[in-house]
Amino acid sequence: MADNRTVNASSADDVKGTRASEGMGGLAKGLAVIEAFERAQSALTVADAARLTGITRPAARRCLLTLTECGYLSYDGKRYQPTLRLLRLSAAYLSTAQLPALAQPYLVAARVALDQSVSLAVWDDGWSVFVNRAESTHILSPGVKVGARLPAAATATGRVLMTSLSEEELAEVLDRQPPERHTARTVVDASQVVEAVRRARADGYAIVDGELQEGLRALAVPVKDSRGQVIAAMSVNVMAAQVSIERLRDEFLPVLVENATALGRTQ
Repeated sequence: MADNRTVNASSADDVKGTRASEGMGGLAKGLAVIEAFERAQSALTVADAARLTGITRPAARRCLLTLTECGYLSYDGKRYQPTLRLLRLSAAYLSTAQLPALAQPYLVAARVALDQSVSLAVWDDGWSVFVNRAESTHILSPGVKVGARLPAAATATGRVLMTSLSEEELAEVLDRQPPERHTARTVVDASQVVEAVRRARADGYAIVDGELQEGLRALAVPVKDSRGQVIAAMSVNVMAAQVSIERLRDEFLPVLVENATALGRTQ
C-alpha cells in the first residue's frame, strides 16, 4: 500500500540538503526513489515518487528516467516498475552477509520439522527486513519474501526485534513511525504496541494474529548473539484456520527456539 509519508525522514532531509562537491545529490535522490518502490507496492508514477521521497516532480522524473535508461526500471506509459536488474543492488549483501548464509541450515531444519516456511528477519529503523527464508509448498503471503520490509509494529518479527531497544528508543521509533491499521485486528495504539514488545521480551517470543493480514498468524523468536543481544528474528506464518495459537506455542515454538538458539551460537 502506498504510504503518504516520505521513505525516511532523515533520507528526505539528506536528499534536500545534499549538494556534495562531486555531485552526489543526484545519487542520493535516485537511491531515495529506489527505496520508495517498496512502500508503493513496486509501482510508481512521477507524482508518487515525488510525494514519497519529498523531492520535486522534475527531480523525481529525472531519477525515474535515468533508472529506466540503465535498465533498473520499466515504464508502461503511466507507472514505473523495478526490473530483475534491480535485484543486483541487494544480491551482493544477500550473497556475502554472514548471518543469512549461516542461518540457512537452521531455517531448513525448522521448515522440515514444521512443514511450514521459516524466515529470518533483521531490524531496519522501524521495519522488519527479511534476509533469508526456507520455503515450503505452503505459500501464504506474497509480502513474506527475501528482501521484503514489513512494519515492525504490526509483525511478530518486528516486535521481537524491538525487544532490543531501550524504552526511549522504542518510544522514538513509534513516534517517528506511528502504527498504522492494516486489518480490523491491527493494534494502532502505541502504548499497546509497547506492552506487546514488553510481553515479547518477557516471554521470549511474539505471536501476531491477523494484524498484518486477515487469517494469517505469525510466531517469531529472537536470535541472540554470544553477548545476549537480539540480532535477528526467526519466524513462521500459518493460516489461522489451520493452526491454533495453542499449537503455535506447544508445537511450533520449541522448534523455532531450538534452531534460533543454535544459530545464535554461531555469532
